Amino acid sequence: MLGPLVLKEIHYRLLVAPFGGMLRRLLRHDSQASAIARAIGHIRGDIRSPLAIPELARRVGMSTSSFHQHFKTITSTTPLQYQKELRLLEARRLLAGGASVTATAFEIGYESPSQFSREYARKFGVPPSQDIADATG
Repeated sequence: MLGPLVLKEIHYRLLVAPFGGMLRRLLRHDSQASAIARAIGHIRGDIRSPLAIPELARRVGMSTSSFHQHFKTITSTTPLQYQKELRLLEARRLLAGGASVTATAFEIGYESPSQFSREYARKFGVPPSQDIADATG
């Protein structure tokens, strides 16, 4: 019985919090924040494919330069770096599930397992082969 009232209270508190302005902008379909949220959805939907920034910007109705600026303002990173972070997080999940380093590299969109291993080690501080050993041992 109180559930709907509690939800309304939570929504109200979120919207009036210091970050409430960003939440309100995300709710407006025509805002830059909403466009970036849609772009993030596209990136998440297919992290394996190479990222074509001009095409992504066009899909969300922005110029390439405006898209870069707003993306960086909202996420504190570039679209390519954002995609790389998602790929590496997905790789860690796949490796924990027992996938091989090479299979994981190709599965998340890397063309070179050695490049994948370098970037993985840079991100997590250990090579992917060591993460596999830690997960299984």
